[in-house]
Amino acid sequence: MYFCDNMENLLNSISNPTDLRQLNLDQLPLLAKELREFIIDIVSTKEGHLGASLGVVELTIALHYAFDTPNDLLVWDVGHQAYGHKILTGRKDIFHTNRQFGGISGFPSRKESIYDAFGVGHSSTSISAALGMAIASNLKGHYKKHHIAVIGDASIASGMAFEALNHAGVSKANLLIILNDNAIGIDPSVGALKEYLTKVKNNKRLAAQNNIIKALNFDYSGPIDGHNLPKILSELERLKKIKGPKFLHLVTTKGKGLQKAEEDQVTYHAPGKFDKISGERKKNTENPFTKYQDVFGKTIVELAAKNDKIVAITPAMLTGSSLKLMMEKFPKRTFDVGIAEQHAVTLAAGMATEGLIPFCNIYSTFLQRAYDQVIHDVALQNLPVIFCIDRAGLVGEDGATHHGVFDIAYLRCIPNLIIFAPRNEIELRNILYTAQLGLKNPIAIRYPRGYGKLLNWNKTFKKIEIGKGECTKIAKSIAILTIGTIHNNAKEATNNSKNKDEISIYDMRFIKPLDKKLLHQIFNKYKIIITIEDGTIHGGFGSTISEFASRFNYKSDIIVKGITDQFIEHGSINELHRISGIDTKSLTTLLESIN
Repeated sequence: MYFCDNMENLLNSISNPTDLRQLNLDQLPLLAKELREFIIDIVSTKEGHLGASLGVVELTIALHYAFDTPNDLLVWDVGHQAYGHKILTGRKDIFHTNRQFGGISGFPSRKESIYDAFGVGHSSTSISAALGMAIASNLKGHYKKHHIAVIGDASIASGMAFEALNHAGVSKANLLIILNDNAIGIDPSVGALKEYLTKVKNNKRLAAQNNIIKALNFDYSGPIDGHNLPKILSELERLKKIKGPKFLHLVTTKGKGLQKAEEDQVTYHAPGKFDKISGERKKNTENPFTKYQDVFGKTIVELAAKNDKIVAITPAMLTGSSLKLMMEKFPKRTFDVGIAEQHAVTLAAGMATEGLIPFCNIYSTFLQRAYDQVIHDVALQNLPVIFCIDRAGLVGEDGATHHGVFDIAYLRCIPNLIIFAPRNEIELRNILYTAQLGLKNPIAIRYPRGYGKLLNWNKTFKKIEIGKGECTKIAKSIAILTIGTIHNNAKEATNNSKNKDEISIYDMRFIKPLDKKLLHQIFNKYKIIITIEDGTIHGGFGSTISEFASRFNYKSDIIVKGITDQFIEHGSINELHRISGIDTKSLTTLLESIN
């Protein structure tokens, strides 16, 4: 058995879980302390997700100590709980590169480590994935192999998790589901299941008898203290001997080990830079501009004050979408449905049938999870749901699982759906105003993460004509066509170019319906046309323009700039724009290369 002479250096002695298993049981609490301090030390300066990983330190150690990972398969859900897992599985020395350009991902990734059994960024995938692995092991005759799904941060309430539970309960799979019950995702958990789990935590008799997990044919145990290492290890050893589907209910504290993170779990989910001793967040240079999410949040409150038909819906992103402002002002007209994007969309559709005006706010990458509902429940019935698609385009350090680069391509093929991308905060404000005046069609409004560039955006509302583009700079030789806030890069690149007097810039605004009158004018006037977007070029805005040219037999040269046919990893938005060739410098170089 391994003994460490320097009891303050246990973590430094561990390169992988094999090393971890050489420790004595009584050394593990000290390791937990060191691991927690290591996470705090790195995240305090490099930023990232904090609270969730602090909450599962003991569980992380116990899992790798009790199970033969990576031979036994471990799936994390949601992936931002897995910082401790990464550190213990060979990435301690490079953990400081977490979420940085060229560094390791902020989420488990199969291409990054053999210990990352399944890539995760979105929630509620673990039970389905681990069950699939367990069924595969049975078919291969590997009956002793263990498959563990750790599901937490409110992910258990998602419809996909329920579907997987329903299947797993009648399987003979060697599957262990561990519920990390901390009663919070990014915002506090909501819904009847959350209330039920709270009752279970407070009533051991309910846990033992009237238990919905047991009713689904799981061997249920718990709830137990998720910070009691000996208790967790004892229960894991017991569960290893039980065949079939098992469910362990752990109660944890998000942000455990950092007082500020325990007290303010919403803020310290991803707090930015902070003092690792006191936990106090470091003040950034005050930004005079406004985040797009706050432009949305403040505007919808203003509109709702005058229009009592307006309701707002979000799947577990009250703070991130700034709908917390609407919740504070109009709690009866604001609905956080938990991690349930499909339900959010069809709920909005149902509201629209009864004359309400639903603003359904979902991040671009998460709306992918409700694609059928957008088509079948909204667009097919032509219901005037207003989709507010936050985090459109490249979002930065969260990486490939979170970039909102596919929405133009996956939405523009849907009949009846209007698609609009504002180039600035005023345009966002005005389209929100226009949408609630009584559109006859559903509309998708896509806007980016981060700050705008206008100091004075809170102007008197103006109605936007649906399907109408605008020319923001007129010249004679080259036409740049943009959609959304990438217009700013195009404008700056044009101003920097020696050819600036030859270049016109058009903000098309609507991907659907296209301003065909304006496009005919453009193609009749210009021989070189450049389209720029912050989404995929395959099926995106540039494809739309190329299709228009082909349909009407225009012969202009069309240059399409955007995200190429690959998944873009993590890094700052400026770095990712650069590698995609849509940053100001790259666009300036392109413009100057054109004769």
